[in-house]
Amino acid sequence: MRTLCRLLLAGVILFLAVDATLVMATNNQPAVSTAPKAKAPGKKWRIGYYEGGQYPDYEVILKAIVRGLIALKWLEPLDMPAANNPVPGGFWDYLAHHAVSDYLEFVPDGYYNAGNFDPELRSQVRERLIDRLSRQGDIDLMIAMGTWAGQDLANDRHQVATVVASASDPIGSGIVKSAEDSGFDHLHAKVEPDRYARQIELFHDIIDFHKLGVVFEDTPEGRTYAAVDAIERTARARGFEVVRCIAPFSGVPQKEAERKVVECYKQIALAADAVYLTVHRGLNAQSLPSVTAAIITAQRPSFSMLGESEVRRGVLMSVAQGNYNYVGYFHAEAIARIFNGARPRDLPQTWLAPAKIALNLKVAELIGYDPPVDILLACDEIYQTIEP
Repeated sequence: MRTLCRLLLAGVILFLAVDATLVMATNNQPAVSTAPKAKAPGKKWRIGYYEGGQYPDYEVILKAIVRGLIALKWLEPLDMPAANNPVPGGFWDYLAHHAVSDYLEFVPDGYYNAGNFDPELRSQVRERLIDRLSRQGDIDLMIAMGTWAGQDLANDRHQVATVVASASDPIGSGIVKSAEDSGFDHLHAKVEPDRYARQIELFHDIIDFHKLGVVFEDTPEGRTYAAVDAIERTARARGFEVVRCIAPFSGVPQKEAERKVVECYKQIALAADAVYLTVHRGLNAQSLPSVTAAIITAQRPSFSMLGESEVRRGVLMSVAQGNYNYVGYFHAEAIARIFNGARPRDLPQTWLAPAKIALNLKVAELIGYDPPVDILLACDEIYQTIEP
């Protein structure tokens, strides 16, 4: 267990080091304030939003960004619905009509989405949005939520400040040039070097599996969402086998995506001796109970790429995300600095999650796993039941 403790300690140290850079200068420039500042006397900064589809965590992260802006005093305190709004753009509409601020506004008609990850609609929406950004000048900053949105706005066809959130691998998906340089003056994204490799290493340190099961769509976007390159690289380094099952992510009806995901997890639960639940449009509140039931029935340990929200509902373990408050504050600080004159490209992009584990003891009991004391001491979130 000394390896695990060293990994956790290193994560804490790295997080503290990276977090400290948020208030420091980059490129030898003076640090830029996060204090609230109006665009001009009587004028507010106007924020728009673009997402590739209705992935549940997009709204969760947007709410975390709003909480960060409230903490930084850019917004008045706001009661936000705990549950996700089932209507596309529903929460954005709520923000536009309920958020109170002397400094910024969420533009009511500034919400864009590519259907629900519809490849054909994506190109149409992208062109319409870029035309607005390049010609109208009525939006000061775009929040690009997810890989599709980040890719579509990471170009020189517009100059509107863009903050990319919830992109699994901004470098690998071509959104940013590197962790140190976004590649475009108007662009900023959160980059977590080796985030998913560190998750797999942690899972392997704890369970010592020989075959790891993963589900993904075998396209460049699907492999990025599921961090397949990081999984395969870690497997080669550590000598375990990757058991794959291919499930469509985009261009299919939602029910079809869910059905195939459930089928895949049933297959790999029998073929692998541990399961890594990846980010996939077909893995959601509707399909997760069937997926976790299959994994538990096969008595396989599981790890959620997403976080503790899936641990509460039947996955054995993950890295605790703290309801995304840490990452929300990171993005909120970037937005605040941009509105204070910082060039998005000059702001630090590197961020590492605090090293905390979420564990479900009921799942551990059902699969016959007895977590050692070292693991329990390393846990930040422990769940005693499986939530429906």
